[in-house]
Amino acid sequence: MEGFLFVLLVLFLYSSMVYSREILFDEGYSRLFGGDNLIVSKDGKTAQILLDKSTGAGFLSQDLFLHGFFSASIKLPADYTAGVVVAFYMSNGDIFEKNHDELDFEFLGNIRGKEWRVQTNVYGNGSTNVGREERFDLWFDPSEDFHAYSILWTEDQIVFYIDNVPIREMKREGMGTHYPSKPMSLYATIWDGSDWATSGGRFKVNYKYAPFVAQFSDLVLDGCTVDPIQQLSSCEDHSRPFHLPMPEISPELRSAMRKIRTKHMAYSYCYDRERYSKPLPECVIDPRNSKRLAGSKAVKSSAHRRHAKRRSQIPTGHPADSLAL
Repeated sequence: MEGFLFVLLVLFLYSSMVYSREILFDEGYSRLFGGDNLIVSKDGKTAQILLDKSTGAGFLSQDLFLHGFFSASIKLPADYTAGVVVAFYMSNGDIFEKNHDELDFEFLGNIRGKEWRVQTNVYGNGSTNVGREERFDLWFDPSEDFHAYSILWTEDQIVFYIDNVPIREMKREGMGTHYPSKPMSLYATIWDGSDWATSGGRFKVNYKYAPFVAQFSDLVLDGCTVDPIQQLSSCEDHSRPFHLPMPEISPELRSAMRKIRTKHMAYSYCYDRERYSKPLPECVIDPRNSKRLAGSKAVKSSAHRRHAKRRSQIPTGHPADSLAL
């Protein structure tokens, strides 16, 4: 009965959200790599990225953004997908190589009969030596239908959503200089992560099941674009008003988030005492998770998802901190 009531709560919250405008692929995205392994539907509403023996594929936003709401409905490859990594993430690593920022959703492949897992991560100002991974067992099969995965990034708060229900919240107050603060692009990629992704690399990609296809629809890029020449944010241009669809987490949503984190979170850096003897400043410890997550291990990516570089859009010689925001 409790599970049924939780489903009803999620459906109610989902139906009551304020939505951002969905865009067509060519309105906001460009091809990153993969050639014919990136397929855009004729109506421009859906994009497919494929992994086969020859290559993976990916696309990225045409603009850089400083804050906003970014979302896509994703349907993951079906059947045996061990080692296949599908990533939906924001990054500026090709521009700020030594002090980049990043916000990640990573789907880490799957073995038949096992629960799918998604990993989230946050890097800011090049803090890659400080891992902030959290991993969740999904409570549905993400290969059967589309589900919405979203990132809300503001000056003071980062929230990860699944089907418009928050699963993770990060605040600038606790992270300090590690909080992502420079313009980022949005990426979607599929690639071979055999050496680390599924059960720490024990299960590899089996190309007998290729091609592995990830589908993206309901594309949303609702953010403050950064003019690469004037270095101004569109949020400073009052003729282009910007509206964040979910600026606050309501009590109902916060309750739903607690339930997801208590029941479905499989790892959090905040509870990893082998890694951090003392929780990092931004961690909010829930006693219900302390014992349950004790001994769980981190899964770290051994390779970046970017297989092609985009030309830097921020002129060198002008640090990001000088952006007029």
